[in-house]
Amino acid sequence: MRKDHFDQLMAGVDDALAYAHGDTNRGVTHSVATVDVAAIRKKLDLSQAQFADAFGLEKSAVQEWEHGRRRPDRAARVLLRVIERNPEAVKDALRRD
Repeated sequence: MRKDHFDQLMAGVDDALAYAHGDTNRGVTHSVATVDVAAIRKKLDLSQAQFADAFGLEKSAVQEWEHGRRRPDRAARVLLRVIERNPEAVKDALRRD
């Protein structure tokens, strides 16, 4: 392994350890704001079932999010943000080869 690659790897390990010990001033974190699931779905002109099927989601989850009974977790919010900005990329990633 080249020294510069090793140094970059170790810097990342140092940041991860610092973060794990409560130092939130190192590294980069991203927060994902709430998303309007219904607006994203309607913009794509899909029913709840079509939206769920197209993007590998549970229809019941889409319904719960839209009615405010549940909030998408962080991973779901990230996925929904990607769907909002580039739905074809998500469809492409889910497509079987």
